[in-house]
Amino acid sequence: MPLYRDEIVVLRTHKLGEADRIVTMLSRQHGKIRAVAKGVRRTQSKFGARLEPFMVADAQFFEGRTLDIITQAESIASYGALIATDYGSYTAASAMVETADRVTEDEGSLQQYLLLVGALRSLSRREHGASLTLDSYLLRSLSMAGWAPSFQDCAVTGAPGPHSAFVVQLGGVVADAAAPPGSPRLDPDTLALLSALLTGDWPHAEAATLR
Repeated sequence: MPLYRDEIVVLRTHKLGEADRIVTMLSRQHGKIRAVAKGVRRTQSKFGARLEPFMVADAQFFEGRTLDIITQAESIASYGALIATDYGSYTAASAMVETADRVTEDEGSLQQYLLLVGALRSLSRREHGASLTLDSYLLRSLSMAGWAPSFQDCAVTGAPGPHSAFVVQLGGVVADAAAPPGSPRLDPDTLALLSALLTGDWPHAEAATLR
């Protein structure tokens, strides 16, 4: 298929030659795409700001031998300008797109795409604190990628919680019998917050931050 279309969110860009850019995108159907936007750095570029980081667009591509070429791009959501007005939101969004770039492959994941777009939308609207939005995104993205931490049952034995010892290398909270010596301990409020962020339970997450 020499031509194809997809909905994309821009992760990052870098210069190519005098006027072009290579754009790395996470797409709804085709996973991660790296494609050339020709002439995008020219003042009169037909793409305008539609291929800047954090932007969501409907794009058309021409399949190339090594890199595809972006032939059209129509804006769906312009989150970049709103996010850039707040430093905390900008740094959180930057961490999100870098994470998406690392955890997704060419085959992609619709869930990862929808999670990232939703998180960027939330940041642009200031729905929750930037740091909480980032923490929730990171936990949920890692969970979708198969690295879900346990905040209730023991990650080693499966013994029902609550447990307070937390060992990242073992996958989350662990029972005392399975905890290595000197393991850090998390208080119940912190574990409740992390669990709420992992499940997207915002009322409980925001209530936990006020305790």
